[in-house]
Amino acid sequence: MSEENITRIHLDGKELILIGTAHVSKQSAEQVKAVVEREKPDTVCVELDEQRYQSIQAGNKWKDMDIFKVIKEKKATLLLMNLIMSSFQKRIAKQFGVKPGQEMIQGIESAKEHGAELVLADRNIQVTFARIWRGMGLWGKAQLLTIIFGSIFSKETVTEEELEKMKSQDMLNSMLHEFTDAFPKLKVPLIDERDRYLAQKIKTAPGNKVVAVLGAAHVPGIKEEIKKDHDLSALSKLPPKSKAPKVIAWMIPLIILGIIGYTFYSNPSAGFQQTVSWILWNGSFSAIGAAVAYGHPLTILTAFLVAPLSSLNPLMAAGWFAGAVQAFVRRPNVGDFEALSDDVHSAKGFWNNKVTRILLIVVLTNVGSTLGTFIGGADVIRLFIQNL
Repeated sequence: MSEENITRIHLDGKELILIGTAHVSKQSAEQVKAVVEREKPDTVCVELDEQRYQSIQAGNKWKDMDIFKVIKEKKATLLLMNLIMSSFQKRIAKQFGVKPGQEMIQGIESAKEHGAELVLADRNIQVTFARIWRGMGLWGKAQLLTIIFGSIFSKETVTEEELEKMKSQDMLNSMLHEFTDAFPKLKVPLIDERDRYLAQKIKTAPGNKVVAVLGAAHVPGIKEEIKKDHDLSALSKLPPKSKAPKVIAWMIPLIILGIIGYTFYSNPSAGFQQTVSWILWNGSFSAIGAAVAYGHPLTILTAFLVAPLSSLNPLMAAGWFAGAVQAFVRRPNVGDFEALSDDVHSAKGFWNNKVTRILLIVVLTNVGSTLGTFIGGADVIRLFIQNL
């Protein structure tokens, strides 16, 4: 068996065996099984957190999801992002007839089979997402969302040989270098911080021999970070939310209402024009967002009617109302939830599945409403200046 993707580290009387894997490679899963059988470790560490582990153990029980609860708890965007980001990996996995993360599943099974202790070594995925999102500026967020949404339409296929090449450290370091240039702030929470977290969990895992099943991207960093001590609680802290977006969210409606109110007082006819402009710009863009997501006519109408009001209240969002109406008139059935893991392989699947269509409606309606707020607000100011 090739040792090309295996790194052995001797530290404080322990032998740490790192297996660098490609997440959708048959060879990776087979290698994990063979290494655990041969080495008989005391502990097997896997690059999973509790949430992803439970998801693997439970399977994709999408039929248990309460779509209304998802909208109410403002998790529609997060769920949609999760589905989109996993779609490319699932598409490649389907191409090779393997489950995404099969090497992690194999690590779990091999640990049980050989009586080794299982350690979930990765940081909570919600913490990672929060640290990524809050660390990016508005332009960075827009770029990231564009790339993520663009992945839905990707038809990219790769050979298994190319997947195996991804595990070579030279190729990997080159890829990470380009990645750092494109998104320097994204690499820190996504790769670097998790390297430190994983390294600390692996070196403090019980037993004298530890096998760690890791994505190849983490192996070079872990080799360096494992020599140092890291504070897991500090790496798990959520960064404070910026107050600027909240201040801006309240300032915009107050300014708009103030301008319209003053204009009505000084020139009722111009004030009426401003009001109509605000309603039409907000309502139209929001309705367009719902229509692009193939919303029901009642959903599109809801988006049009609610957006001009929700844009004046930061505690409300037109997408929530549009999504709730869509979920009511086109409620997903068990078949939609069960088909979800297959439907996210393609753009057509995202738009046709009733579950993802609701999520798209929430997100695109809110995007439309935001655009309508800026354009409608600019038109309100234009009319105000004209009538001074």
